[in-house]
Amino acid sequence: MSTTSNQIISESDLIEGCLQENRRMQEELYNRFSSKMYAVCLRYAGNTQEAEDILQEGFIKIFKKLSSFRGEGSFEGWIRRIFVNTAIEHFRRKKYLQPVTEKEESTIEGDYLNVLDGLAERDIIELIQELSPGYRTVFNMYVIEGYTHKEIGDIMGISEGTSKSQLSRAKVILQDMVKKYIDQHRSVKK
Repeated sequence: MSTTSNQIISESDLIEGCLQENRRMQEELYNRFSSKMYAVCLRYAGNTQEAEDILQEGFIKIFKKLSSFRGEGSFEGWIRRIFVNTAIEHFRRKKYLQPVTEKEESTIEGDYLNVLDGLAERDIIELIQELSPGYRTVFNMYVIEGYTHKEIGDIMGISEGTSKSQLSRAKVILQDMVKKYIDQHRSVKK
């Protein structure tokens, strides 16, 4: 399996090399997926150091669990799922859910506007990182990863209603943050 750095290593050769604990192949796997998985980690983390911790923990799991990849579905999808689960586990160890009262919950959906369209991805990630860990995790799981509130509740050990209220509150907070962000940038341009 000798290849030069200019040759593209096939996914199957990459997996096989990692299973054989070939350091060069492990480094190749890391280089191939680290930037995409770091973006996933950043969405769940409160800061870059926390994202880096999740990234490291995720890659350790990838290398330990690689033999369980059955080749069903995409390899990148399998890796992504491990990183999402690692980020969720990281969150669960810290238990950050914010209580929302029924009165608050009924007024939260209100006039939520989708004003994220005008922001760069980097700006959106920074705003999401400012959410409390509970709001951020539920927001990411529902909006980005596509989990249902029931699935979120089961994974996080919370009720479906708590998941819904966490998402609703996260949307309101994000809406306020986006409006402030846009207002600040409008006033700078004038």
